Amino acid sequence: MNATDPDPYARARAVGQALAARGLRLACAESCTGGGIAHALTAVPGSSAWFERGFVTYSNAAKEQLLGVQPATLAAHGAVSAETVIEMALGTLAHAEAEFAVAVSGIAGPDGGSADKPVGTVWIAWARAGREPQARRFVFAGDRAMVRAAAVLAALDGVLERLDGDP
Repeated sequence: MNATDPDPYARARAVGQALAARGLRLACAESCTGGGIAHALTAVPGSSAWFERGFVTYSNAAKEQLLGVQPATLAAHGAVSAETVIEMALGTLAHAEAEFAVAVSGIAGPDGGSADKPVGTVWIAWARAGREPQARRFVFAGDRAMVRAAAVLAALDGVLERLDGDP
C-alpha cells in the first residue's frame, strides 16, 4: 500500500493489521464523515478483533451527550476545531473499550464555510490511552463526497502514522 492509494479498504486493512500486531483496538467518532471511517474498517473481514465501535455525532448535542464534549468548547471554538476533535477523541476513549481513537469534524459543503473555515476544512484528532492526543487541520478540495472521502483516508493514514514503528 502506498500513501496515494485512494482505496479506503486497503487503508483499513493496513490499519487492522497494524492494530492486531500490537494487540490494540480502535474506536472512532465521526461528524462530517457520517460513519465512513467505521464503514471502511468494518468492511475488512475479521475487523471485530480490532475495531471496537463508532460514534456518529453529527450534532453538537450528540458530541456533548455521547462523548462529553464541553458546551464551552463548542461555544468558544466551534464544532470544527482542534479543541473539539481532541475532546471527541478523548471522549471516545472514555466511552469505548479501545486503546486508540480517531475523531473527525469538518465542513464538507457545499455550504457552511466561512473565511476562517472554508468548505473542505476538516479537523482530525488521534488519541491513544496514556499518550497526548494530536490534532491536525486539513483543507480538502472538491465536492461534498470528495471532502468526506479524503477525510476518511486522512483519518486512517493518521492511525497508521501513529502506529508506525511503535510496538
